[in-house]
Amino acid sequence: MSVLASKRLFLVVACIALALAAGPAEAQTRAETLRYVTGAAVNTLDPNIPGSTRESFAVSLGTYDRLVAFGRKQLNGKWVFDLDKITGELADTYEVSSDGLTITFHLRKDAKFQDGTPVTADDVKWSLDRAVTAPVLGKAQLLTGSMTSADQFKVIDPLTFEVTLPKPDKLALPNLATVYPIIINAKLAKAHATADDPWAMAWLKENTAGSGAYQIETFKPGEQVIMKRDPAWNRGSADKPAFFKRVIIQSVPEPATRANLVERGDADIVIDLQASDVQSLEAKGKLKVISTPQYNAVTFISMNNKIPPFDNVNVRRAVAFALPYEDMFKAALFGRGAPLFGATWPDDKPSSGAYPIPQPIKLDLDKARDYLKAAGLPDGFSTTFSFNVGQASTAEPMAALVKESLAKIGIKVDIQKLPDAQMSTQINEKKLPFFTEGIVAWLPSTDYFYRNFYTGDQRWNYSSINDPELVAIAQEARFEPDKAKYEEDGRKLNAIDFSEMPQIPLWQPNQDAVMAPSIEGYTYEFHRQVDYRDLSRK
Repeated sequence: MSVLASKRLFLVVACIALALAAGPAEAQTRAETLRYVTGAAVNTLDPNIPGSTRESFAVSLGTYDRLVAFGRKQLNGKWVFDLDKITGELADTYEVSSDGLTITFHLRKDAKFQDGTPVTADDVKWSLDRAVTAPVLGKAQLLTGSMTSADQFKVIDPLTFEVTLPKPDKLALPNLATVYPIIINAKLAKAHATADDPWAMAWLKENTAGSGAYQIETFKPGEQVIMKRDPAWNRGSADKPAFFKRVIIQSVPEPATRANLVERGDADIVIDLQASDVQSLEAKGKLKVISTPQYNAVTFISMNNKIPPFDNVNVRRAVAFALPYEDMFKAALFGRGAPLFGATWPDDKPSSGAYPIPQPIKLDLDKARDYLKAAGLPDGFSTTFSFNVGQASTAEPMAALVKESLAKIGIKVDIQKLPDAQMSTQINEKKLPFFTEGIVAWLPSTDYFYRNFYTGDQRWNYSSINDPELVAIAQEARFEPDKAKYEEDGRKLNAIDFSEMPQIPLWQPNQDAVMAPSIEGYTYEFHRQVDYRDLSRK
């Protein structure tokens, strides 16, 4: 370890030790405290603030409740969130009308905010009005569930709340379980609102007004958050409070330092180590490693379908068959993930209507050269290949292999390593011709993926694909209640995607959670963060 890393490790250990020693008179034992280290930072206590980090999302899951939450299921022997199982959180029960246009929630009679006041339907109304009205991140998210107006939210009585929809939408209820529709203590928030800030965004960025399992004890943006358990919270497993009395969340930028902290026992869990460090720690056998393919995420290589020569489908196909997939998978991830290449499709048709599915692409330089000839570019061309500097540990070895392999068919590649802000801006402005990125769907249904990442003039349509048939099928599938028809629509979408090859799916990387052997209950969540409420110590 370098001298700098050693100093950083010492400082972090010291900070955690101070956090354990500080606090209320009823000193928390080591067993009752969860210590979590991350390379990211918590920059706001309100997940709705534009620019919120995923670590901020994780904190909000602990400090706020929502009306409902996702259940969990086993996937290949690992616990993951279950999109199809919606359980009550602040809602004791709920029912959907026979026509699918009304969802009625009956609130828990015993639910209270952290200041002791009861949670009422008026608080739910104010909170969801805020989510669709204020300039917050929840606005775009709830749109995907057909919730766009405060008029759709109605208080029936103090413990009964109603949501109405313009048409049946199977993503309406799951949307209410996502990060953004937090239920806020309306009276407390309104006391800190102003004429210029009617939704108390400034105050809620640095303060909480929730009913969640944890209260904020210390908040140092970008550095550390300490949360203490609310003993009155009972929305957890078997109606019990959260297990840990205290949670310490520490930002530690260097991956090697995070790895050392968990190995030494100075941290209990970490989920963002480099693949090489995970492999090393796993080989030592002293820590528990739970590796879950991020089944709602995809890493891809994208080509801007509006920038020549990538506006030519045969160029895109040529690139797809000129990539050394196995070598990239090993170099970038040490094989830690689920590959989306090398499949065999019976009768050359998609094997499923799910998304994503492995595609029938593999390294075939002769086929790639044939596609270049068909595109009128037998001698190849020159281009840039860009990646985010924050993803360098995986993208850099991949990019080197992309450059080497494409050179064999005459495509000359200049690698660009761009800072996060610059990469984001150029993606948004559709200026990058050829690059690698990733997508994540909190609600991973086939139509959701296609509508959000393959249609329209929007940032998330990375490839700028504009296929009218794909758009029409994706919109139709959104409201399709018949499962067989939905599956048929999904297969059609997958067939169009493979035929047009707007971008090349590579893999679903693992989320490697490395933890002390005593930690139990880890579940892979839709937001790809730890839900501290899930965890306990045996």
